[in-house]
Amino acid sequence: MAQIQTLIRSGANPRLTGIFIALAGAFLMSFDAIFIRLSGVGGVDTAFLFGLFTALSLATVIQVADVRGLVGTLRAGGWPVIASGLLMLGSATSLVFSVKLTSVANTFLILTITPTLAAVFSRIFLGEVTRRATWLAIAGVMLGVGIVVSGSVSDPGVDGGARLLGDGLALVAVTFVALNHTLKRGYPEVSRMATIGLGGLFLALAMAAFASPASYSMTTWLTMAVMGLFSAPFGRVLIGVATRHITAPEVGVISMTSAAFAPLLAFLVFSEVPPVASFVGGAVILGTILSYVVVTSRRATG
Repeated sequence: MAQIQTLIRSGANPRLTGIFIALAGAFLMSFDAIFIRLSGVGGVDTAFLFGLFTALSLATVIQVADVRGLVGTLRAGGWPVIASGLLMLGSATSLVFSVKLTSVANTFLILTITPTLAAVFSRIFLGEVTRRATWLAIAGVMLGVGIVVSGSVSDPGVDGGARLLGDGLALVAVTFVALNHTLKRGYPEVSRMATIGLGGLFLALAMAAFASPASYSMTTWLTMAVMGLFSAPFGRVLIGVATRHITAPEVGVISMTSAAFAPLLAFLVFSEVPPVASFVGGAVILGTILSYVVVTSRRATG
């Protein structure tokens, strides 16, 4: 761990630095589904609490740690901060309802389409050419996602329709996430905490009219506080920071390591066993990501 911290501080290998930052962010974000399930409330209330605590957490950190203060940081960010916050609103809302309707494994594995869309958006909006190794990794990830989704289509269970809807919402979330990666790549100077914090505020405001906070139990408040104050916002901040060092498609590929942790955590906490297709597709995806990280790390240190 000390060697990793030294590497990140030195800035000697920007690509390797970006990989480690993205990995750390993905690990924190893999806890999202667990907290969403443990919240014990519906999708609207979960989204409201997630947004509320995220906004409070990052606003406090910015006010204390940034010499510009909260208002100054938001003004300096300009329209990209607002656009990124709105994209987060769309992705977070879709993600919450997806987790409520489909399996944790399916939601997080479908999110692996992110690098494909990020590569397309980066080419269109930023003119960045994606490396061949990245495209090969994207192809492997897409194959795995196809296997995962096939499990939902062929599942004869009574929740098959809901699971398909959950998969569809995960695809919507992917689109917003990929656009956000591309936007942040194009504006590296914008505060990542400001974009995530504003996104949380938008989410809380959008859900406030439909939420019922008076009915929440203490367990719900505490569970969502842990998620909204710590793991969820700072995981997303790290993913955003990684776009300063590596391209949006690369961030998307590496961030998909959350697919390795989320189903395992779901099994340990809820004894939720994903469909066989999720295991097979997950193995394809994670094998692809591992190979890509190894190859990229060697190139960065070579």
